[in-house]
Amino acid sequence: MPHVLVLNASYEPLGVVSARRALILVLNHKAVSLEDSGTTLHSATTTVTAPSVVRLTRFVRVPFRGPVPLTRRALFARDHGRCVYCGAAATSVDHVIPRSRGGQHRWDNVVAACRRCNHVKADRHLTELGWRMKRAPAPPSGLAWRVIGTGIKDPRWRPYLEPYGGLDQFREYEHHDHTDHAGALPAPATRTHPTRRRGEPEPLSA
Repeated sequence: MPHVLVLNASYEPLGVVSARRALILVLNHKAVSLEDSGTTLHSATTTVTAPSVVRLTRFVRVPFRGPVPLTRRALFARDHGRCVYCGAAATSVDHVIPRSRGGQHRWDNVVAACRRCNHVKADRHLTELGWRMKRAPAPPSGLAWRVIGTGIKDPRWRPYLEPYGGLDQFREYEHHDHTDHAGALPAPATRTHPTRRRGEPEPLSA
């Protein structure tokens, strides 16, 4: 069953709910459908089209929202599903400063990595390997991340999320079905390895 993007009366994204929950909101006149999903739901007496985007008819005041929760799905979305070290398909999570050496599990120290780079890096610092990242990891921002971070996506949502940040990641995820299973991400056309110190052996495949 498809998921549905829920917008506040002001069009700000609030989150994602099931199609059944969204349909109940519409039928009870608590929301209006803005986009159809193309999926038909049947009851004993009627047939209706499930929405893809709904907007609440009354404004809901949302309490203060803290940082985007650090989850595997949200992390892979921030890093485009690619290893930050070599650009290959990411299949694991790595702490830039290893936890065994004082690194913390937070947005500015956690990145997506391929199994090979994660294995080679182990509990070493990047400077010990001569590796560099194109940009330092940072917490994602923007209301759209409340949706992007779930890993659930629908191309119909893009116009409603675009004003609220994170659309580079959303475009990337329109083309790739991300799962948490190793090897499920598409392999890149080319692969470049991180810079290694002279004399360091070529990393072996995990």
